[in-house]
Amino acid sequence: MIEKKIEVKGVNPIEFFGVNNTKFKHIKSFFPDLKINSRGNVISVNGDIRLVGVFEDKLKLIFQYLKKHDTITENNIDNLMEDEGSKMVEKEDRSGIIVYGNHGLKVKARTINQQKLVKAVNEHDMVFAVGPAGTGKTYTAVALAVRALKEKEVKRIILTRPAVEAGENLGFLPGDMKEKLDPYMMPLYDALRDMIPAEKLKDMIEFGVIEIAPLAFMRGRTLDKAFVILDEAQNATKMQMKMFLTRMGMSAKFVVTGDMSQVDLPRKQQSGLSYALDLLKDTEGLGIIRLNQTDVIRHPLVKRIIDAFDKADAEEKKRKQNEEDNFNK
Repeated sequence: MIEKKIEVKGVNPIEFFGVNNTKFKHIKSFFPDLKINSRGNVISVNGDIRLVGVFEDKLKLIFQYLKKHDTITENNIDNLMEDEGSKMVEKEDRSGIIVYGNHGLKVKARTINQQKLVKAVNEHDMVFAVGPAGTGKTYTAVALAVRALKEKEVKRIILTRPAVEAGENLGFLPGDMKEKLDPYMMPLYDALRDMIPAEKLKDMIEFGVIEIAPLAFMRGRTLDKAFVILDEAQNATKMQMKMFLTRMGMSAKFVVTGDMSQVDLPRKQQSGLSYALDLLKDTEGLGIIRLNQTDVIRHPLVKRIIDAFDKADAEEKKRKQNEEDNFNK
């Protein structure tokens, strides 16, 4: 057993500790076997020598991250606490920035799995990115597409989604076809608006440099020299998924994103995304990245909500399994 004192210096202590010490309490939650207290800017830690060493190493990572980004969230802390947390604070060069957006925005991969997604897209022509809401799947993919267009690696960007959302039917929505479809495509527009000036984006869409269309519009086409993103792919059927993946032309990049917990297809219809992931998992030249709750970069409540739903789903599956077992006895 040892006791060590560590001074919080070189970073904003308010940002480190958080309002009402919320962030400091979150850090402490990872070390339940240590006695950790703070007085002013000095942290005292008491406990097993090995655990104290691990705690000190993780604090150093947090300080390095804060010095680089000036801010830190509970989600960032979660990532830094992982075994590969040091990757988040390795020396950053210009390549760490995916693309420069509007008003000086620097779009970069902010979690370990987002970094893996960037690496996978750099190394493969087709990548599947699967994970819950808020993990940055679509946003990161759009940023990579904009970068590829700016660097003239492709001639156009094609963003597509299945027009199946929570039981909605296009035929009952007001307006012409574009007006009916725009609500489904809004997350894609939102990402693009962060990265391309409004007037330029409008021109790019008008002249077909950027195309946003429902999945059904991809049928019969060969998508060449394009960066193509299929978003919300969990709502594509098996036949739609096959149709889409076989549209790939020469010099194309395909990224497929989806969340298997938000399937809106009829109950008896298998998701084309789950089918493709299982069928193509060992296919050479194809990358699969799985994001999880630690990659959630929205409000901290989003992660807690996802955890609560996952727990409830697990309990429901267990209950149904018990009922089935009792029935078969």
